[in-house]
Amino acid sequence: MTPRIIAMELARLEAAHLSGLVTQFAELVEATDTSSGDPAIDRLVPDAYADHDAAREFRDLTEHDLLARRRDDAAIVLATLRTAAVIPDDPDDPALMETVEIDLEPEAAHAWLRTLAAIRLVLATRLGISAPEDHIPDDPRFGIYDWLGYRLDGLVTAMDPDA
Repeated sequence: MTPRIIAMELARLEAAHLSGLVTQFAELVEATDTSSGDPAIDRLVPDAYADHDAAREFRDLTEHDLLARRRDDAAIVLATLRTAAVIPDDPDDPALMETVEIDLEPEAAHAWLRTLAAIRLVLATRLGISAPEDHIPDDPRFGIYDWLGYRLDGLVTAMDPDA
């Protein structure tokens, strides 16, 4: 069976914004030594056990590898966005809104899923979303969070073998 290639279409401006978000995410994950206790990092690597000592021991054994995978996934996403995210300097240039297609091999598509979901978790933490009722769809502060959800939904649908 031939691996399924996912064609992701974005406006060039969307690709540039997404590239910026992924870069910021990679920097956050990279700075884990200096961001210890950051609630966003804690949400990316939640406690595996209710017992505090067992949870700490598990985190000590796994956190580095989990965050390294997040960095690797972010690097894959950035590599696939590299040419699509190049935007003109002129804010009135119609090229900003031109559609670009990014072809994702299965490994890259999975890296995109994990990275977009992780960025959405970070945003949820920063916005104070811990339950569905915390999300306010009409509040513009939630725009990027919603957009990432839209992109995740589209990617999951595209990856569905029955679709």
